[in-house]
Amino acid sequence: MFGDRAAFSAFDWNARRSGRMTRNCIQATLGFSGVVLIETNGCPSTAGMNEGRTMQVIETLAEGLKREIKVVIPAKDMEVRMNERLAEVKDKVRINGFRPGKVPVAHLKKVYGKSIMADLVNEIVRDQPPAILTERGEKSATQPEIAMTEDKDEAEKILAAEADFEFTLSYEVIPAIELKSVKGIKVTREVAEIAEDEVTEQILKIAESARSYETKKGKAANGDRVTIDYLGKVDGVAFDGGKDEDSQLVLGSNRFIPGFEEQLVGVKAGDEKVITVTFPAEYPAKNLAGKEATFDITVKEVAAPGDVEINDELASKLGLESADRLKEIVRGQIESQYGSVTRQKVKRQILDQLDEMYQFDTPQKLVEAEFASIWRQIQADLSESGKTFEDEDTTEEKAREDYRKLAERRVRLGLVLSEIGEKAGVEVSEDELQRALYAQLQQFPGQEKEILDFFRNTPGASANLRAPIFEEKVIDHLLTEVDVTDKTVSKEALLADDEAEDKPAAKKAAPKKKAAAKAEAAEGEEAAAAPKKKAAPKKKAAEDSAE
Repeated sequence: MFGDRAAFSAFDWNARRSGRMTRNCIQATLGFSGVVLIETNGCPSTAGMNEGRTMQVIETLAEGLKREIKVVIPAKDMEVRMNERLAEVKDKVRINGFRPGKVPVAHLKKVYGKSIMADLVNEIVRDQPPAILTERGEKSATQPEIAMTEDKDEAEKILAAEADFEFTLSYEVIPAIELKSVKGIKVTREVAEIAEDEVTEQILKIAESARSYETKKGKAANGDRVTIDYLGKVDGVAFDGGKDEDSQLVLGSNRFIPGFEEQLVGVKAGDEKVITVTFPAEYPAKNLAGKEATFDITVKEVAAPGDVEINDELASKLGLESADRLKEIVRGQIESQYGSVTRQKVKRQILDQLDEMYQFDTPQKLVEAEFASIWRQIQADLSESGKTFEDEDTTEEKAREDYRKLAERRVRLGLVLSEIGEKAGVEVSEDELQRALYAQLQQFPGQEKEILDFFRNTPGASANLRAPIFEEKVIDHLLTEVDVTDKTVSKEALLADDEAEDKPAAKKAAPKKKAAAKAEAAEGEEAAAAPKKKAAPKKKAAEDSAE
């Protein structure tokens, strides 16, 4: 088959079977002139190119959104084009025994014919799918699947211009969407006022990281910081990650597993103690979950906490010039958090109403890809929590059904938003893409090179950056068109979960459970949860087990 690298220097026959194609297909030329015969269910039509050779484009399937197109390029046309290429290189090649420009075409064909023909095949497979789609006035949901001969002998005949070159395109079309007026969409934009007490509370939490401690004599109490060495054992055998030295722990912080910190209340510097605890049944490390363990403890220091005051000194410890500046920054962070919640709730209202306005068949390959993405998140959430579908009061079959509906909703809304954005002239600038890329780099320190290489070398990777930016800009556009009513609400009301937002679709369905809820939130279709208090940072692998 077409796998002979000696004959196909630049052609990977099977590499054309996957990937994504831009929805805005660009007209590209085949590389040889001729009249293109386009047949629909056996009825030929022509699209004028130059006179001469012919390429047949025959529609063999048109069911719903599915299309299948057979493309045939006669062997004589392939040979003519190959000879034209040979004539172009005749004066450039250097072959021993021949003067420049005097190499017989027959010899050139023997030496370079297959390689040139492989290049021609490459060009055809690369350029013709978008050209054909443009000619047909269609947009493919994904890159068309390309099927070619797997027979080695037939492939050799094509390379030798002794057989017609045939391939088949299989794809789903993007359905035509007739946009409707959005003037009837009404949304309520909830806004919460930020109390001064809330700002103070957040600053005090931040201040804990800058709190000073002074060594004390006597017994440790809740709130004191103890410095300890510890060694964890199960059935008398030390386990991986269960050892640490000079670990600092604030008693009452609940950083370690239940029962650990409580047994250190009352210890003094120099004490040695063995404590017994039981790891929670849902503990992430399966080898420890639900098991009883002992920890050999050596207490090296007990320190009492200093007072925390919101003043310029605290601000200085945090790298700021004044307490007022600290308050300003914290207030801004809270406003940003609440603003994100408001934004997601407004967006959800718009999406729900758009979902009710538009109903049409969706390309199933897009749905399958979206479902696969959701399902990976569901599986990861369940694995992380150690739970099963039964624990979430559902079954895998029912969960698959619900999330397939969610996938269909997302695809349908994505197509609607894309059409709205295109008609409104929404664009994503290069600067916006660069900022999004920079944000990605910040999330993965130390992996900048790998991330940059991924976006440079992966076809369609930049679309992953562009899509969410485009979507948010379309939502911004819609907010200028729909009826928006602002409503001041309490913090609790703003952050309260909306039961309707825990459903895979706008229609009535069984509520989605916690372990799976992240799938929707990750796509911005669900109101953001209340800002969660961050746990104290883990310092070593030993704390990963003891915490």
